[in-house]
Amino acid sequence: MSTTPTYPLLPAPLLPLVHAASPGVLMPQLGLGTYKIPDDDAADCVRAALALGYRHVDTAQMYRNEAGVGRGLRESGLPREELFVTSKLDNPNHRREAVLRSFDESLRTLGLEYLDLFLVHWPLATSPGLDLVETWQAMVELLESGRVRAIGVSNFEPEHLERVAAATGVVPAVNQVEVHPYFTQEPLRAVNRAQGIVTQAWSPLARGRVLEDPVLVRVAQQVGRSPAQVVLRWHLQRGDVVIPKSTHPERMAANAAVWDFVLSGAQMALVDTLDRGERHGPHPDEMREPRQ
Repeated sequence: MSTTPTYPLLPAPLLPLVHAASPGVLMPQLGLGTYKIPDDDAADCVRAALALGYRHVDTAQMYRNEAGVGRGLRESGLPREELFVTSKLDNPNHRREAVLRSFDESLRTLGLEYLDLFLVHWPLATSPGLDLVETWQAMVELLESGRVRAIGVSNFEPEHLERVAAATGVVPAVNQVEVHPYFTQEPLRAVNRAQGIVTQAWSPLARGRVLEDPVLVRVAQQVGRSPAQVVLRWHLQRGDVVIPKSTHPERMAANAAVWDFVLSGAQMALVDTLDRGERHGPHPDEMREPRQ
């Protein structure tokens, strides 16, 4: 079977964000990640992805490409209400005043009146003088202002989730963390699931490291798809949100062509066996100082 996608691509299913203050907030299960896409290239990438049927775009203050992402959103010509846009709080901005100020800057840079989702990018729980609860309380203020439809976190461990929820009574809607077949994050996903938190996978393809794994190659041959499509389908069948990054329209299209096949229970279990506890990004506790 050819791995060339059939057009038009099927739309990504929408997952409810159950901890959003406003009912009816739905998040497309597959989106475009923009990590390490330069600002000058981001507009073209976003515009291409939206033309292919993507409706979910993930950026961050730390990526320094919000301006380009915003241009791509506008140049797509799509109505704002059809788009789901996420950004994230940069590490130097954890104080209440900085949370509020930098959020306003993100909206201006993106050229948007509101965000669909805003995440605390890293917990920085061990950084001297920083209070994670203060940061989360400021996020709750943003939610209550109506300028963001849902708030969540990224790279939070169970103790971080428990701390902010206990202090504020507001549970994050999303926890965006590193997840891929070599790092399945089962204990953390179970904590997220128990609290109704959507798990979102960054680096879902392990930066390409898993794509030559013999197990994945064999499963790909069985279903007539590429190893990347198998991995993305594995994520989706587990119920996670995925945001694979690409700057190539052909690869974006292939990444989105994952809704017309299913992995069997045995194939899913086989991929599960690849877990090595192999983290490629930093551990959250290693992010101790704000990024300057």
